[in-house]
Amino acid sequence: MNSEWITGPGGPRVGSRLPLFDTASTRLIEAQAAHHQPTGFLMQRAGLALAQLTLAVAPHAQLVWVACGRGNNGGDGLEAALHLHRWGKSVHVSLPEGGGALPSDAALALERASQAGLTIHSEPPVHWDACIDALLSIGLRDAPTSVYADWIGRIRAGQGPVISADIPSGLHADTGAVPGACIRASHTLALLGLKPGQFTAQGRDLCGDIWLNTLSADHVTPPPAWLNPAPEALARPHASHKGSYGDVAIVGGTGGMEGAAVLAARAALHAGAGRVYLALLASGHESPGVPRPADLMLRSTGSLRPETCTVVAGCGGGEEIADTLPRWLKESARLVLDADALNAIAISPTLQSLVQQRRADTTLITPHPLEAARLLGCSVADVQADRLAAAQRLATHLQCAVILKGSGSVIAAPRQTLHINPTGNGQLAVAGTGDVLAGMAGASLAHTASAWTAACTASYRHGVLADSWPADVALTATRLVDSIQK
Repeated sequence: MNSEWITGPGGPRVGSRLPLFDTASTRLIEAQAAHHQPTGFLMQRAGLALAQLTLAVAPHAQLVWVACGRGNNGGDGLEAALHLHRWGKSVHVSLPEGGGALPSDAALALERASQAGLTIHSEPPVHWDACIDALLSIGLRDAPTSVYADWIGRIRAGQGPVISADIPSGLHADTGAVPGACIRASHTLALLGLKPGQFTAQGRDLCGDIWLNTLSADHVTPPPAWLNPAPEALARPHASHKGSYGDVAIVGGTGGMEGAAVLAARAALHAGAGRVYLALLASGHESPGVPRPADLMLRSTGSLRPETCTVVAGCGGGEEIADTLPRWLKESARLVLDADALNAIAISPTLQSLVQQRRADTTLITPHPLEAARLLGCSVADVQADRLAAAQRLATHLQCAVILKGSGSVIAAPRQTLHINPTGNGQLAVAGTGDVLAGMAGASLAHTASAWTAACTASYRHGVLADSWPADVALTATRLVDSIQK
């Protein structure tokens, strides 16, 4: 029943495909696991795991504050406090007064803690060296109020490590959204299963190092999402040639924005495409632009044969890209749509219809939240409030694969279970990195012929580049391309 370290600021420990369970499915797992067990059995296991992690994280802490809420999460904290007390640690347990009776398992935990000699306080300690956050659980819907908001503020003001039980208090377990005050944990111990909200939106910043303890419970329900796994390395047999790895055509680069198209083209080449054609838009051809590497094949848009290759359309395309989009949508064997191509599609029902009519699993779109909001006809806040739902809506509406970029990029496609990408960090928040991702996705699509596989593969590999980036070197899109390993 050991806890397993899953991920931290440096990226995931291993690139495993791990299930992510939302609140509803977690409660099904919990109910099934508790069915044939005595009262409090799972809570006692959770408390032991929480105490063990706390001791590992803060072995020399003089005082451990266990901040408990009046739900089952608080019961986990009470059980953890009991173990720490037995192990000789000084423990200050806080439990808000009032609020009705505790759930049965939590009431039993409170009784066990009291019988062991622990004093239950209604106020936090003046000083603490480590804190167990067991205030609010996965059932959170609204912003914390009253004593909960106050205690969250006090925990955030402290200097010691904070270990959150299951989810940082104030974080929405299903979406990663934060409706109000929220704990910033140094470590989060996911219980029974990992949660989607730990890996996307605000979750990545607020969970710290994420650990998992299944409490030896079986997963009795299909997960609503998976953690995106590391892809297999691209095999390049000796008896292969440039045609074995697909042709990619980059269409974009209006006048003054040629750099975006060149970045995407170089990324496709570095990511393993056999041949890469750079087809700048008309105004881009007329501009002095940026240097075009010799290993890129220059083409006019009119000379391309989209039915034989993977087209990446939109990088640096400006409004000019809209004129050529019908052709790429109708004729491309495989298609990645990014940036200005998405903006053009968002305002054109005709172009949306052409996307919807394309052959299944041949089209991938790579919107950031603003582009996704335009495509869905909603606000960026709406997209970010539930990134998983937004990505699924896009995939269903346009009948294509989707990489909804951002913290914990969400990958969706028709008839596929959502994936959340565990790699990448804030160093990617610079201009041009999205063009690099589009080019990498084009290369993957060219040699896998599956938009879903390309989305999963490119997202993971793109993020790994940032996870392994030297701390003392500024990440730029050009440097990112140069770091790509096939």
